[in-house]
Amino acid sequence: MAKFVVEFQYNVDREGRQHLYPAHAENLYDLAERGILLLAGPLADSNAGLLLYEVEDRAALQQLLDEEPYVKGGIVAETRIGEWAPGKGSRIEALNGSGRAAA
Repeated sequence: MAKFVVEFQYNVDREGRQHLYPAHAENLYDLAERGILLLAGPLADSNAGLLLYEVEDRAALQQLLDEEPYVKGGIVAETRIGEWAPGKGSRIEALNGSGRAAA
Protein backbone atom coordinates (compact mmCIF):
# COMPACT_ATOMS: atom_id res chain seq x y z
CA MET A 1 0.00 0.00 0.00
CA ALA A 2 1.20 3.48 -0.81
CA LYS A 3 0.78 6.63 1.25
CA PHE A 4 -0.02 9.93 -0.44
CA VAL A 5 -0.02 13.44 0.96
CA VAL A 6 -2.63 15.62 -0.72
CA GLU A 7 -2.94 19.37 -0.36
CA PHE A 8 -6.10 21.13 -1.50
CA GLN A 9 -5.88 24.87 -2.16
CA TYR A 10 -9.37 26.34 -2.12
CA ASN A 11 -10.77 29.09 -4.34
CA VAL A 12 -13.29 30.16 -1.69
CA ASP A 13 -12.93 30.94 2.00
CA ARG A 14 -14.25 28.73 4.81
CA GLU A 15 -17.67 30.36 4.63
CA GLY A 16 -17.82 29.65 0.91
CA ARG A 17 -17.22 25.94 1.60
CA GLN A 18 -19.96 25.51 4.20
CA HIS A 19 -22.63 24.34 1.76
CA LEU A 20 -20.41 21.36 0.83
CA TYR A 21 -18.90 20.73 4.25
CA PRO A 22 -21.43 18.10 5.47
CA ALA A 23 -20.83 15.90 2.40
CA HIS A 24 -17.06 16.51 2.61
CA ALA A 25 -16.95 15.55 6.30
CA GLU A 26 -19.11 12.45 5.77
CA ASN A 27 -16.81 11.33 2.95
CA LEU A 28 -13.73 11.78 5.12
CA TYR A 29 -15.28 9.94 8.07
CA ASP A 30 -16.18 7.04 5.77
CA LEU A 31 -12.65 6.88 4.34
CA ALA A 32 -11.17 7.02 7.85
CA GLU A 33 -13.39 4.19 9.07
CA ARG A 34 -12.23 2.12 6.09
CA GLY A 35 -8.57 2.78 6.93
CA ILE A 36 -7.96 4.77 3.74
CA LEU A 37 -7.72 8.27 5.23
CA LEU A 38 -5.06 8.37 7.92
CA LEU A 39 -5.11 12.08 8.77
CA ALA A 40 -6.81 15.24 7.51
CA GLY A 41 -7.32 18.83 8.49
CA PRO A 42 -7.04 22.46 7.49
CA LEU A 43 -3.73 24.26 7.28
CA ALA A 44 -3.99 26.99 9.89
CA ASP A 45 -1.99 29.58 8.00
CA SER A 46 -3.55 29.26 4.53
CA ASN A 47 -6.77 28.57 2.66
CA ALA A 48 -5.90 24.91 2.25
CA GLY A 49 -6.31 21.42 3.68
CA LEU A 50 -3.86 18.55 4.06
CA LEU A 51 -4.86 14.89 3.81
CA LEU A 52 -2.91 11.65 4.17
CA TYR A 53 -4.26 8.63 2.33
CA GLU A 54 -3.17 4.99 2.19
CA VAL A 55 -4.28 3.31 -1.03
CA GLU A 56 -3.15 0.66 -3.48
CA ASP A 57 -1.68 3.10 -5.99
CA ARG A 58 -1.96 6.56 -7.58
CA ALA A 59 -4.90 5.47 -9.75
CA ALA A 60 -6.88 4.42 -6.66
CA LEU A 61 -6.12 7.77 -5.05
CA GLN A 62 -7.33 9.61 -8.13
CA GLN A 63 -10.64 7.76 -8.01
CA LEU A 64 -11.12 8.91 -4.41
CA LEU A 65 -10.20 12.49 -5.23
CA ASP A 66 -12.57 12.54 -8.21
CA GLU A 67 -15.41 11.69 -5.80
CA GLU A 68 -14.40 14.22 -3.11
CA PRO A 69 -17.34 16.63 -2.63
CA TYR A 70 -15.07 19.70 -2.56
CA VAL A 71 -13.49 18.64 -5.86
CA LYS A 72 -16.84 17.79 -7.45
CA GLY A 73 -18.22 21.08 -6.16
CA GLY A 74 -15.52 23.06 -7.95
CA ILE A 75 -14.03 24.76 -4.91
CA VAL A 76 -10.57 23.17 -5.10
CA ALA A 77 -8.36 25.51 -7.11
CA GLU A 78 -5.22 23.39 -6.95
CA THR A 79 -4.35 19.88 -5.81
CA ARG A 80 -0.80 18.93 -4.91
CA ILE A 81 -0.06 15.21 -4.51
CA GLY A 82 3.09 13.48 -3.34
CA GLU A 83 3.74 9.85 -2.57
CA TRP A 84 5.16 9.69 0.95
CA ALA A 85 7.45 7.11 2.52
CA PRO A 86 7.54 7.91 6.25
CA GLY A 87 10.77 6.75 7.81
CA LYS A 88 11.27 8.40 11.18
CA GLY A 89 9.22 9.76 14.03
CA SER A 90 7.32 8.79 17.13
CA ARG A 91 4.31 7.55 15.13
CA ILE A 92 6.19 5.37 12.63
CA GLU A 93 4.88 2.15 14.14
CA ALA A 94 1.30 3.32 13.69
CA LEU A 95 1.95 4.38 10.09
CA ASN A 96 4.10 1.46 8.95
CA GLY A 97 3.03 -1.33 11.29
CA SER A 98 6.48 -1.67 12.83
CA GLY A 99 9.10 0.40 14.58
CA ARG A 100 11.33 0.35 11.50
CA ALA A 101 11.48 2.64 8.52
CA ALA A 102 9.52 1.62 5.46
CA ALA A 103 11.61 -0.24 2.90
